[in-house]
Amino acid sequence: MSGAGSWLNRTMENEHPLLERARRAPEAPGVYQFQDAKGKVLYVGKAKHLRRRVLSYFSRRLEPRLAGMLARAKGLEFVVTGTEVEALILENRLIKRHRPRFNVLLRDDKTYAYVKLTTGEAWPRAYLTRRVLDDGHSYFGPYLGHGMAARVMDLIRTRTQVRTCTIEVDGSLPRPCLYHGMGACLGPCVAGLTTSEEYARAVEEVTLLLEGRHQELRPRLETQMWRAAEAHEFERAARYRDLVRALDELSQAQNVEIAGSGSVDVIGVEGDGRDASAVVLIYREGKLVDKREFHWEGLDGPAGAEFLAAFLGQFYEANPAVPERVEVPTAPEGAEAIAGFLRQRRGAPVRLAVPKRGQRARVLELARENAREAFRLRFRHPRGEAERVGAAVAAALGLAGPVGRIECFDISHLQGEAQVASLVVWERGKLKKGEYRSFNVRAGLGADDPGAIAEAVERRYRRRLAEGAALPDLVLIDGGRTQLDAALRALAAVGCERPAAGLAKRLEEIVLPGAARPLLLEAHDPVRLLLQRVRDEAHRFAVTRHRRRRSARRLATQLLAVPGIGPQRSHRLLREFGSLDGVRAATAEALAAAVGTKAAAALWRSLHGATL
Repeated sequence: MSGAGSWLNRTMENEHPLLERARRAPEAPGVYQFQDAKGKVLYVGKAKHLRRRVLSYFSRRLEPRLAGMLARAKGLEFVVTGTEVEALILENRLIKRHRPRFNVLLRDDKTYAYVKLTTGEAWPRAYLTRRVLDDGHSYFGPYLGHGMAARVMDLIRTRTQVRTCTIEVDGSLPRPCLYHGMGACLGPCVAGLTTSEEYARAVEEVTLLLEGRHQELRPRLETQMWRAAEAHEFERAARYRDLVRALDELSQAQNVEIAGSGSVDVIGVEGDGRDASAVVLIYREGKLVDKREFHWEGLDGPAGAEFLAAFLGQFYEANPAVPERVEVPTAPEGAEAIAGFLRQRRGAPVRLAVPKRGQRARVLELARENAREAFRLRFRHPRGEAERVGAAVAAALGLAGPVGRIECFDISHLQGEAQVASLVVWERGKLKKGEYRSFNVRAGLGADDPGAIAEAVERRYRRRLAEGAALPDLVLIDGGRTQLDAALRALAAVGCERPAAGLAKRLEEIVLPGAARPLLLEAHDPVRLLLQRVRDEAHRFAVTRHRRRRSARRLATQLLAVPGIGPQRSHRLLREFGSLDGVRAATAEALAAAVGTKAAAALWRSLHGATL
């Protein structure tokens, strides 16, 4: 990155080609986007005053990450917004859409479960999901581990009277299901069994339960229990009694780490100027209910106010459960705008605070300690071992220098159909999933593995050389001599001289260029275990991408049979809903928004055999 910094200093003397455009930027709040020569978004930022903000990139010494961005920037675009809060919202959505290379991107290693309550419908239902959409419904969570999520859903299914079925409720069914007979559903699917007011009260109770407002819910349930008992409605009273008991059990299952009443997220951050970790301790009604970890590599800057602002914006854009208070180690950049954004997401005021003393300061220190420990485990502990293994790989393969970065290729196909090449990256002890890539192998190769390997390798390193990006210390190929030779020819074709090796599955033998015989290592040799791990990950990733591509092709074929659905609309449906099941489960309004009313009507008839 030092090269990028010196380039920037020289450019300051000669004026950057975008400087004149920056001087003409609007004097208003909004969002700016730096783009490369092909129009790809490199960086998205927000500003209270666009002109002052973008001019600052050309009048100050930048950290290496942003200097590298400016070195590649050929375009600069602006979007004016009404307020700084609107700019923050737009910035987060553009970052989510474009995943710009030079932004601090929020990555969570885990996929969490949420309970979705379809409050946008007349008769809401509850179910588990791992996708949070901006669809007008309510999401509660996330829940740490599937066990707690399943337990909450079981509680809703058996102890409340809100439906969990997928039936389209129009009151036309002749009789209700078993859950109504058990007293676990009010039965809106059958006309006359319930009223909208009664069902709304049941939905409100579930909402209180899911929001963790147990102290408010318990007295209501107890009151209804005694009223039912006095009216000699003993089955109904027993249901409320069981619900109160379940509520107590659910509360006892939570950790009793008191941070005051209400809902609070406490955030700790740790970094060293290059890498960073953040931990969010999630408290509801005074109880610690979850902990979430996030990690970043190659920041080239401190995890300070700007970093914290980017984290808060992206975290709460993705997380619908905005609390009453957010407690942070330092004031984020643009704190007022972030507080406004949080207020808009929650629909009520949100306090953004930096506790200095008392119990809240102690809980903040607990979050910081968790962040320090997460950082140590992620970035400190593995490095010594990774360096030793990297040196061992170099010694075993006869390379000139230690191996800090491995890029591994694999091919997946089914009789030549939907052939996909995968690339995974290992660097200094970690698989860097954010750098994984897949290549749709061009038509005509059939089941030709070596040809596919050659194409993927050539495309990868032609682009890396053109961008001046980091190159691996070792190119690893899943395969034997034939596949390795194909990769070596591709490297030579683009002028990329990199060490390469193949790992054949049959005997787990390592094939080296120019070696008469393959290298066989002991089963428990650290070098063999590392290469196997990277190769197996490349295979897993290739199979996943292949299945997705094959599924997409078959989905496209099915959709193309529908009148009015062409290739573009088919692609749009796949991108929007993910699968045929996703398209089939979509509402009429969602389909119309994706492909238009007329095409949506034809698609609905094809999928459901009925008109909209």
